[in-house]
Amino acid sequence: MAEGFNTDDMLEMYLVENEQLLEQLQESVLEQKDADCFDEESINEIFRTMHTIKGSSGIMMFDNITAVSHKLEDIFYFLRESHPENVPHMELVAHVLDVEDFITNEMDKMRNGEPVDGDASELIAELDQFLQMITTGAAEGGTEPPPKNVHEEPKQFYIAPVASSASRFYKIYITFFPETEMANVHAYKTVYALKEIAEDLLYSPEDLISDTESAETILHEGFRLLLQAQSTEEEVRSIIGVGYDIKQVDIYECKAEEFLQGFDFGDPGQVMQIDLESSVEDIEARKQDSENAAGVEEKKPEKPKMAPGDFVIKSKEPGKPKKLAKDRNKTEKAAFINVSVSKMDELMDLIGELVISESVVLQSPDLKVPGLNLDNFNKAAGQLAKISTDLQNIIMSMRMVPLTNLFQKMNRIVFDVSRKLGKDIEFEMIGETTEVDKNIIEHISDPLMHMVRNAVDHGIETNEERAESGKAEKGKVTLSAKTEAGKVWISVEDNGRGLDRNKIIAKARKQGLLDDGRPEADYKDKEVYQFITLPGFSTNEQVTEYSGRGVGMDVVVQNIQSIGGALDIDSSQGFGSIMSLKIPLTLAIIDGIVMEVGKSSFVLETGVIKSFVRVKEEMMIHEPDGQEYIMIRGECFPVIRLGKWYGMEQYHQSVEDGVMLILQVEDTKVCLFVDSLVGEQEIVVKPIPSYIKKVKGLSGCTQLGDGSIALILDAAGLIE
Repeated sequence: MAEGFNTDDMLEMYLVENEQLLEQLQESVLEQKDADCFDEESINEIFRTMHTIKGSSGIMMFDNITAVSHKLEDIFYFLRESHPENVPHMELVAHVLDVEDFITNEMDKMRNGEPVDGDASELIAELDQFLQMITTGAAEGGTEPPPKNVHEEPKQFYIAPVASSASRFYKIYITFFPETEMANVHAYKTVYALKEIAEDLLYSPEDLISDTESAETILHEGFRLLLQAQSTEEEVRSIIGVGYDIKQVDIYECKAEEFLQGFDFGDPGQVMQIDLESSVEDIEARKQDSENAAGVEEKKPEKPKMAPGDFVIKSKEPGKPKKLAKDRNKTEKAAFINVSVSKMDELMDLIGELVISESVVLQSPDLKVPGLNLDNFNKAAGQLAKISTDLQNIIMSMRMVPLTNLFQKMNRIVFDVSRKLGKDIEFEMIGETTEVDKNIIEHISDPLMHMVRNAVDHGIETNEERAESGKAEKGKVTLSAKTEAGKVWISVEDNGRGLDRNKIIAKARKQGLLDDGRPEADYKDKEVYQFITLPGFSTNEQVTEYSGRGVGMDVVVQNIQSIGGALDIDSSQGFGSIMSLKIPLTLAIIDGIVMEVGKSSFVLETGVIKSFVRVKEEMMIHEPDGQEYIMIRGECFPVIRLGKWYGMEQYHQSVEDGVMLILQVEDTKVCLFVDSLVGEQEIVVKPIPSYIKKVKGLSGCTQLGDGSIALILDAAGLIE
């Protein structure tokens, strides 16, 4: 990379912007992978995407990315201009995704500080062969190929203004969104793109890269260009484009004399210098001759969509570059900034400590002295509680991101694996807009990938097997997400062969995983299915690229448990399987009810508690096997005594001395019996230390206002 461009800020912006473009590209392509061809809108979108990536990569001197982007751009340029028929759609989809993979891999190298040295020659050759194939087919069908999509490596951007017979002159005014960061680099990308058609090109501000103040100038004043080219206004507008950075593009075609006079921007004292190699009369004369010879009717200039004012072009002194004077007006500054995730994590930790400190202050024993007048203190404490709650809500909303991008990655995995395995599979996404904590997404990406691959490889049968069993020709994998009671449920469902209980039992017996003396019939289906999550356990006899080594599902369980989640497996042999991840919505702060059992404190999230009930002993039902139930308002609930559940020594034996909590998780309800309720409190979730064995029904711990530690109950773990 050239020394002038080797800055962390520019590279970071390059990576962020191109990552967004590639995600949009992949989403657009996968949405239409099952269609007969790309629609016109998608063709234009893919063309613009590759054109933008090509331009920004050229600026950053990543020649391999520039070359492969330009070759794919050639293909979609041909599709856009010629509209050929009988283009092999799946082959084109594969080529686009191959290019996306190549660019993504190169960008990963940039992030890791490795050389960007990927060899794109083979990929370019494949793209060129595909282009030749569709071009030849179109020619045989009588379609005239469009002009070649020529890309020239930039040497310099100031070109001698030599007008040709078809030269046209434009004044261009570009307005960027006020929140655009590094607008000077965006402007430079526009200049780079216009270079391919320019005979002469001047712009203001001129020093875009080394002058950091040019970014603010562009945001405040706009970006102004003078362009001499042989292109139509529509072609110029399509090259510049309007996207998330450019708000508006105003283009005014003018005569050569107006071209040299410049735009009208208000201050007659502003000066722009230009070469004297061509005079106004020379340029205008050449253009007039060509128009007369071709019989071209002179186009009546439209009213420019510019702000009033003018800067005047003057002759420059020999040896001095073209220069455009600057005018500085103060306007509104950008409303958005980028913040690293690590800083947000630190802020989240500090807010957590603030919540704990708030509890310590409000529950201080000093406040319980009789006779104290605490009216003013209580008012101040209420205001403090409101501020801390608002802080939590704001930081949480900043950290919450939708699952859309993660789900799209799974879509790509299904597409790639199904093609390699020769299986016809439909992929469906439900609830992809569900939002979760960004850190949660990082923890579930790998587990979800393993689950989706298992569904495609293990679950869905081959096309021949599905035909023999009378199933629908297409297999189906459904990825869904929903939130419930402060948890996120992400499920991977397939309509394949399902899990074979007998086969899993046999494999578990062979590996010595079954308990001695316990009959196989005593194992519930869900217990049997959990064997597949153990390290080294696989029912695939043949090792493939995707399965058979006994690794994968144990990684899923480890990663999910590390964030307080769980994996639930359900299956029906011959009809398919459902694997569900139950994970916390966030790893931060929850509203909880503090309760006591004996001398221990527990916390339960308020979302799973439906009601509190005082009961009588005669309402209890005792079964011979020790199970207990209770009738409340005509409905029977199983009873869990929390003290008995954890083998505690001191807790209330009589239900009349304690409180029943009716809990509901999905469609299941139970009654939880505790000694007493302490109150509602905001809880900062802390993980249980790794040296403590995982205990069923517990998801974490927290510090209470008096400094004591309370265990956080997992309602779903209690109900299972």
